[in-house]
Amino acid sequence: MTDKRLLLLFVRNPELGKVKTRLAATVGPETALEIYLHLLQHTRSVTEKLSVDKAVYYSDKVELQDMWPDKVYQKKLQPAGDLGEKMAAAFEKAFTEGYTSVVIIGSDCQQLTQEIIERAFEELKSHAVVIGPALDGGYYLLGMNRLYPELFRNKHWSTKQVFPETIEDLQRLHVNYTLLPHLSDVDYLEDLENPEEWLNQDNH
Repeated sequence: MTDKRLLLLFVRNPELGKVKTRLAATVGPETALEIYLHLLQHTRSVTEKLSVDKAVYYSDKVELQDMWPDKVYQKKLQPAGDLGEKMAAAFEKAFTEGYTSVVIIGSDCQQLTQEIIERAFEELKSHAVVIGPALDGGYYLLGMNRLYPELFRNKHWSTKQVFPETIEDLQRLHVNYTLLPHLSDVDYLEDLENPEEWLNQDNH
């Protein structure tokens, strides 16, 4: 059976005042938007050369002419519901379309590399689930070979409980899983690799 692989990218439409709100509380909405655009560019740079199918899921509306080239990325709208329901629906659609290995990432991880994503797909050859734990207690990547709906239910999304609750589910279900390196998501200024780059900018 041929391995049909898909990378799902969950992104927010980059609009002033609607992205990185926790960060904006410190640096203001304009700088928060600039940082988010920088994170989107980084996410594109580590995904566009991957030899897998790729689908960008937008939070509010599908952008036709933007930084995600149509010939590289399928473009879709995130389904309704909380984050768990959105991700579960996206995974379910992918498996329905015949994909055999599906990995999801967000656009908040400045430390994510192409190699880590490639490793995630490689790990799915010998494990049912792969997770990239984030230092804040969530995860920056989740991959699986079939849908495990329990992983998306009864979670305290956007809290430090998400990763431990997910591991509890996997152990209770006796699912064979493996972990990727712990990385940092960018939610606060101190999460940035070089925060001074943003703080020293002239306001414009």
